[in-house]
Amino acid sequence: MKSSEVPNEEFVCLVDDDPAILKSIGRLLASNGIDVKTFNDPKNFLVHVGEHRVELVILDIWMNGMNGLEVQAKLSRLSPQTRVILITGRKDPAVEKTARQFGAAAFFTKPFDDVEFLDAVSAALGSPQLRHRPKV
Repeated sequence: MKSSEVPNEEFVCLVDDDPAILKSIGRLLASNGIDVKTFNDPKNFLVHVGEHRVELVILDIWMNGMNGLEVQAKLSRLSPQTRVILITGRKDPAVEKTARQFGAAAFFTKPFDDVEFLDAVSAALGSPQLRHRPKV
């Protein structure tokens, strides 16, 4: 199926090589009405983007095989309309600056505030504020 054939659904892709992060952020988004497709391998995500429309991706910076900035660069060529939120476990102002220069909608250092994160997701999707449920 080509990108133009896919209906415009509100869902996000989440790319992180840590299964615990995929699970926790996936649950946070799902509990706020967002459908999430998770990827533990950035290469598999890029294949998906070649075949499907992706409105928003949440990308980890430090992953095995390919880092989030490399994925962001490839994504800008494959799907320039896809918005990107980057997450990382290591505070690095230079990485954040680079990510923002290449159009990142937001940048978060783990652990991050759920409400601020959900506000950034909502803004990136152009949606009304998500309903903020307490983290379980």
